[in-house]
Amino acid sequence: MSLETLLEDFALFDDWEERYRFIIELGNGLAPLTDAEHSEANKVPGCVSQVWLVTETQDETLSFRGDSDAHIVRGLVAILLDIYKNKTRTEIASFDAESAFSQLGLSDHLTPQRSNGFYAMVQRIRNDAAAAAAD
Repeated sequence: MSLETLLEDFALFDDWEERYRFIIELGNGLAPLTDAEHSEANKVPGCVSQVWLVTETQDETLSFRGDSDAHIVRGLVAILLDIYKNKTRTEIASFDAESAFSQLGLSDHLTPQRSNGFYAMVQRIRNDAAAAAAD
């Protein structure tokens, strides 16, 4: 799902209650991580909720899988994973996540803790992309 598709989907809902339900549904659609993948190495620091991200590199592109112990945060993970899915390291580095966050209206409708967690996940994705470039 692209950012454009997410924007279109969000526009279908009249209020934020419905959008929150949609975000939770997105999170429920995440493929489960294994017990081994719920490790400290995959944990994202800076999130109030527990968040795990697994990065996989395939040639020049990266893909991500993730999970959280909180429903809305799991949905935010799903949004980020969709936005960054199969992007190159260059595309990841140049993507304006803050703008996407704002366009989706999330900056105005999430608690500061969830917003900070969102940006911690973005930073982790960027760091993993940079590390893949160094390999």
